[in-house]
Amino acid sequence: MTIGSFDQRCRQGPMADINVVPLVDVMLVLLVVFIITAPLLTNAVRIDLPKADSSPNIGKAEHIEFGIRENGALFWNGEPLRPDQLAPRFAAAARQQPQPELHIRADRHAEYDHVAKTLALAAQAGLTRIGFVTDPAAETRSRGE
Repeated sequence: MTIGSFDQRCRQGPMADINVVPLVDVMLVLLVVFIITAPLLTNAVRIDLPKADSSPNIGKAEHIEFGIRENGALFWNGEPLRPDQLAPRFAAAARQQPQPELHIRADRHAEYDHVAKTLALAAQAGLTRIGFVTDPAAETRSRGE
């Protein structure tokens, strides 16, 4: 293909090439705009994060296995317990150093009222390390999987 030829015998058809120069110009302008505006869009939020401590945890706190059955029966480390004995036991556990963890194991069909009352009594006594223990394998067995 000869451009600018004076030879009339070689008539060329319309040029079928795409001119990418305007596309490149637009992309460069957009790139510059994004480079300039990107630092302005970041919002800094100041957070006071806790400092990490690499000292080993010497004493492992004991835990209390607290069970709640479907019928409302209560168990303290496997020992049956009456509801009026809860508050003194929780208060005694809260005074221990280090404070033990309270692991609550409630039956699947236990009423939430029993669990809520237990949580309220533990919190009033001063226990701060309370957790729920679940058994996901039991749930899959009950569904027949």
